[in-house]
Amino acid sequence: MSTLPNERSVRSTAEGLLWEPSERWVRGTKGDVTVVDSRHPVLVWEPELPVPQYAFPREDVRQDLLRPAKHPRTGTHTGSQIFYDLEAGGELVENAAWTFPAEDLAGHVAFEWFRHPDRGLDHWYEEEEEIFIHPRDPHKRVDAMPSSRHVRIEIDGTTVADTRRPVLLFETSLPTRYYLPREDVRLDLFTPTDHHTGCPYKGTASYWSWRGEADVPPNIVWTYPDPLPAVHVVQGLLAFYNEAVDITVDGERLERPVTPFSAMLSRRRRT
Repeated sequence: MSTLPNERSVRSTAEGLLWEPSERWVRGTKGDVTVVDSRHPVLVWEPELPVPQYAFPREDVRQDLLRPAKHPRTGTHTGSQIFYDLEAGGELVENAAWTFPAEDLAGHVAFEWFRHPDRGLDHWYEEEEEIFIHPRDPHKRVDAMPSSRHVRIEIDGTTVADTRRPVLLFETSLPTRYYLPREDVRLDLFTPTDHHTGCPYKGTASYWSWRGEADVPPNIVWTYPDPLPAVHVVQGLLAFYNEAVDITVDGERLERPVTPFSAMLSRRRRT
């Protein structure tokens, strides 16, 4: 009888943290200084966060660069009490690191990353690949698959895209995203913006906003000009937020999903 190693490896703490060892070699730098160099990191999930972060054995961290925080953010990070300022490369970064209160994670140090990048390190690497935003979740899967489905997208009754050659991107816990060839999208109805976002699974996205009168949030369309190798098939294709447009697939109108992006899009609309 087989067992699932991932299910076996995830552990919980009394504080509500989930964690598991990682076999990846992880390094973090500030300027030209390597602050973290670890072959034994652990992934930690905080109760209020949907994505993981790393914590490292103290011996894998340049502790000589850490100072007790002058203004610790006590109570954040699941009740953490010990915070550190980082002095490296001629720069002092307040509350750059902390230790979790869980006994299981005693002797480990975590660093700010995606929530407060101004308090974190400049670059992170897994093996020889630079990673962004947050560590990739080993329990999350992203698959991009060419399809022949008929996909039509409308905004306020106007058809803005129509294709029979989409790429469908399936991502754990999110709705299917439909990536469409540019020539099948009415880009004349949109304006490019200077907005960019990063994704640890796909890369850096560029955006367009709707030029019409309909009440839709800005930056409703995006593309990955240079996606990560795992999803190279979406390169240059365009996707819309299912949460804010009307999508019909093979003649069936899809319901607009409610996702973590829904609140973000609503805030954008109000501003």
